[in-house]
Amino acid sequence: MDQLVNDSTGRGSPEIWLEAAYDLLIESGVDAVKILTLAKKLNLARTSFYWFFKDREELLAELISRWRDKNTGNIVRQSEAYAESIAEAMLNVFDCWFDNALFDSQLEFAVRSWALQSDDILAEVRQSDQLRIEALTAMCARFGVDAATADVRARTIYLVQIGYLSMQTREDIAVRMRRIPNYVEIFTGQAPQPRELDRFFSRHGYSE
Repeated sequence: MDQLVNDSTGRGSPEIWLEAAYDLLIESGVDAVKILTLAKKLNLARTSFYWFFKDREELLAELISRWRDKNTGNIVRQSEAYAESIAEAMLNVFDCWFDNALFDSQLEFAVRSWALQSDDILAEVRQSDQLRIEALTAMCARFGVDAATADVRARTIYLVQIGYLSMQTREDIAVRMRRIPNYVEIFTGQAPQPRELDRFFSRHGYSE
């Protein structure tokens, strides 16, 4: 980061300030994300911040935009991805829980913690929850699941994962992977085919 901060302007860049804000949010919560703290962390003048952001609220809005675009956006995209069966569609969604490039669990936890002290952020979280559940419901419906069952399955899928995040559950990767076929069958009513599991395991660098 030092090389990026020490640019020719001596002000850093929007990305540098945002990344530093992200780090503070993850490490210490939203109250720690302050302009002076960021300036000290980056070894930049406090006034440099205002070349890129109007105020702290604009910076915080960018953090929420990152969370919304990455976490909610990728759950929706993965639920819409091509699949031969509902089991494979479920495995596409499971990619989010194993690939930080698709879903940032630390950011998710930080934003949900932030929502406990901000009605505006709580509204953002609730809206994203609804969008995610709707996407999972549509995924189930795409494979012929009736509306009522699709709704319950979507909520079960989603609330289990949010429970994992909220409880900060830690599992050995081998244990978690062994549970995947059972989760898929419980969530979808269909056991994944060996070839579907093989593809899933392969893209996450796991071998039984």
